[in-house]
Amino acid sequence: MQTFISSITKSQASFAPLALRIPVGITFMAHGAQKLFGWFGGYGLEGTGQWMASIGLEPGYLMALGAGSAEFFGGLFILLGLLTRPAALVLAATMVVAILSVHIGNGLFMANNGYEFGLALLAVSVSLVISGGGKLSVDNLIAKKGA
Repeated sequence: MQTFISSITKSQASFAPLALRIPVGITFMAHGAQKLFGWFGGYGLEGTGQWMASIGLEPGYLMALGAGSAEFFGGLFILLGLLTRPAALVLAATMVVAILSVHIGNGLFMANNGYEFGLALLAVSVSLVISGGGKLSVDNLIAKKGA
């Protein structure tokens, strides 16, 4: 068990992941809050669920709950640097679904509801899967305690 925890929490001894974690964690949390709570102009679970069902992601309510939870709680974990790799992996998968189910047909640019923003979030998520939380992360504190 100790080896498993160490493999998840160990990361590069760098401050670089922090520069990714802060803005992307906040961004994911805000988008998740739109889906879950209707904050920041979002539609909440009911409205997001209806929209997801309308584009073929069924059952819509559960898909909204899953995507919203991944974004909100995954974003929180990314922000804290807690279980960074698993959280980033879930967020990367969420972005792949968003890109392929919503944005891919609209081309690259955000002005046309394209996938450039989702692609950027996907890239950061994959980077955090590879690097881990970095020097200023809860993961780093856990890894040091286990060492």
